[in-house]
Amino acid sequence: QREFTQKKTFTSWINSILAKHTPPYVVSDLYTDIQQGHLLLDLLEVLSGQHLPREKGFNTFQCRSNIENALTFLKSRSLKLINIHVADIIEGKPSIVLGLIWTIIFHFHIEELARTLACTYNQPSPDRPGAADSSPKANRSTKKSAKIKERWKMSATKALLLWAKEQCSLHGSVSVTDFKSSWRSGLAFLAIIQTLRPGLVDLEKAKARSNKENLKEAFRIAELELNIPRLLEPEDVDTVNPDEKSIMTYVAQFLQYSKNLPESEEDMQEKVREAMGWLAAQEEKLAKLLVETENETYYQKYKEMMSFMETFNQEKIPFLPVLSSKRGEAELSEGQQQMREEWDKVISQINEWKAKLDQMLPSPLDSIEAWLQEVERLQAEDLPDLQDPFKAMSVFREIIVIFKGLMDCFDSHLDTLQSFKNEDEKNMPLVLPEKLEEMKRRLFSNIRSTNPSTFLEYHYGLCSAIANEVKLKLNIWDVKYGAKESVESLLENW
Repeated sequence: QREFTQKKTFTSWINSILAKHTPPYVVSDLYTDIQQGHLLLDLLEVLSGQHLPREKGFNTFQCRSNIENALTFLKSRSLKLINIHVADIIEGKPSIVLGLIWTIIFHFHIEELARTLACTYNQPSPDRPGAADSSPKANRSTKKSAKIKERWKMSATKALLLWAKEQCSLHGSVSVTDFKSSWRSGLAFLAIIQTLRPGLVDLEKAKARSNKENLKEAFRIAELELNIPRLLEPEDVDTVNPDEKSIMTYVAQFLQYSKNLPESEEDMQEKVREAMGWLAAQEEKLAKLLVETENETYYQKYKEMMSFMETFNQEKIPFLPVLSSKRGEAELSEGQQQMREEWDKVISQINEWKAKLDQMLPSPLDSIEAWLQEVERLQAEDLPDLQDPFKAMSVFREIIVIFKGLMDCFDSHLDTLQSFKNEDEKNMPLVLPEKLEEMKRRLFSNIRSTNPSTFLEYHYGLCSAIANEVKLKLNIWDVKYGAKESVESLLENW
């Protein structure tokens, strides 16, 4: 029963995500559809916003390659794929497939949402101790700060449960203690809906109804009024031991809905002020670090940068919603525009620091790093527009020559990188092992694995441009013969 419920819930969740894919994709049988690998890659591309390498065919080798690409991408995100193997997915083994999909749901959906929960509370300024002000307002702020820190120590599961409890606590007798039996009556779902959209449900009437009636009503309202996909059926929840993972997947959608609700201007201004304070602290910290490491070795400089970036990336998570606001320039307030400028400034300073460190790499790593960046830049460039095929032909030919010239150096750079002796005359490391591993990963994963497809893409573009140019010419040439001069002109063009 649990396996059946998970398959149904996970399939519905995947379909709600793949509805955003171009073109949209609908899973009919999860265990069968996943075997080709395209489903996994489509799902991960929508969730991550990244383009992943893939084989376009459907033979055994291509399916295996696609699944391997998907698992490699998940491992690059530090996900632990315990006992999940390509062969098991190709066979469509239920326990393995469901385990893999749950890992994806938990990481990309539940964990990502749980991380943003701290944003619903005021963040303490990085340089302001909580006990400096004994006013009631300061005390409330200190308590909230303590609550945030406590929440960050929790797992994503507990954070999601805490959020659900908070929504239900506004409605008296509705208690939530887990993601199982607490949801069986349907009252918890209705209470969350009432908190998010007051007036849509009558909780007093609901208390007199059966479990199935409440669940049916909650799922109906969520789908029609909140646009939350119906992942569950009443019989999936109104059972002695409901499936925890299925309920968590569904509840997380309510949290997603709450994140999309418009904020008051006052709340937004407060978050902007907090983000500005944090950005100012980062800029100051970065400037201080550059001065302190000026006379250090490359190894120490890079080590300090890694430490700074690790802390920076962790601390920025609560501010991401306000920093990545989708509003256009015209819609931003003065404070938001200043914040965006400050964010761009900090990121620019970090990138400059990274670029300087790359230039300081010991020989021959400095030239390999420059080569890597040039290949990656070329791969990232948009392909020429085919609307002007003659011009596109010229550009494609130029790109192919440049790319081939760069790739001619691949083997020598690979040999140099693999044979590099990472120690100086005092047997001390010249470069942090993480940097060497990063360069090797870029060489293998980003360049060698995509090299054939990149070449193919360039040549496909060139052939398309030639074909378009020929079609244009044929349209011109497809006329009755005229004077001798016009025929000679047509022949010259040909």
